[in-house]
Amino acid sequence: MSASTQRLGGRVNSQTAINLLKSNPIFVAIAALAVVTSFVEPQFLTGENLNNIIRQFGTLIFAALGMTLVIMAGFLDLSIGGIIGLVAVVTVTLIDTVGQGPAILIGLSVGLGCGLLNSALIISSGALTQAESLFITYGMSLVYGAAALMYVQGVTQFLTYSKTSIALFDTINSGGIGFLSVSAMIFLVCLAILYVIERRTYAGRAIVLTGGNKVAARLAGIPISRSIVIIYSVSGVMAAIGAVVLVSRVTLADPTMGTPYMTQAILAVVVGGTALIGGRGSVMWTVVGTLLLILLNNCLNLLEVSTYVQYMLRGAILIMAIWLDRVKQTSVSK
Repeated sequence: MSASTQRLGGRVNSQTAINLLKSNPIFVAIAALAVVTSFVEPQFLTGENLNNIIRQFGTLIFAALGMTLVIMAGFLDLSIGGIIGLVAVVTVTLIDTVGQGPAILIGLSVGLGCGLLNSALIISSGALTQAESLFITYGMSLVYGAAALMYVQGVTQFLTYSKTSIALFDTINSGGIGFLSVSAMIFLVCLAILYVIERRTYAGRAIVLTGGNKVAARLAGIPISRSIVIIYSVSGVMAAIGAVVLVSRVTLADPTMGTPYMTQAILAVVVGGTALIGGRGSVMWTVVGTLLLILLNNCLNLLEVSTYVQYMLRGAILIMAIWLDRVKQTSVSK
């Protein structure tokens, strides 16, 4: 390869990086905050804090990966908060009855069932807009949350109170091979499966086309109903996996423990660059968005920023991400 070709390739790569930073200023802002925090608070770069960041990655990334396909198809799923709480209490309460392995499988089945129920309600009601799916899934989140509360009578269930072995949960929380934890391996397997579905299958292409234009997708013979079943089933299962990982980490199950993940998952997906209106996105970029969001929370906590201010900043970031996405959509259409 000649020197001129190498220089040209370098300029192209540099220009690509510059364009990426220009189109994603939120990335730059959070990265800048991380740099500032590392100077102001030396604890930021300690091994203990970095390990804390990785541990926080768990439940949110599973919820966000499932949410990515939902948003790419032009829908929303606010039921994941209720699903996480319901799966958590069902799993923990069944350990003494059926054992830890079957309890986890039943919990995952509950997540799948909730996802299938969501899709059935959306299809049967003809709710093909994002707003309609938002209200339906929010209503189902309340139903799942209430079911979880009634199931345990509002009492928090402690994993450590189980009379049988909970070694599997300990392994999920702290086990691993080399530098990879078990939860990280579960995440990588889920990421690989969803990436293949998104990029290499007819179902993935149908999801993107459905999100881009539902009318055109229907006229083209795309089975929209099947796409709806797939995305909500995946979302339910991923929320259930997140619930199991969360229970393994905090060693308890509470009916309301999934509530914060409803909006955080959407925020992570949007910050990662997936178009909120659907038709464009990637699970890979959702990983980046989730990492940036956790990094932001960690920096703000180390800088002792008020919780109320943190809520304001998250809201502002979500609004900015949506606004920037609309600006890009408008510029492309012109």
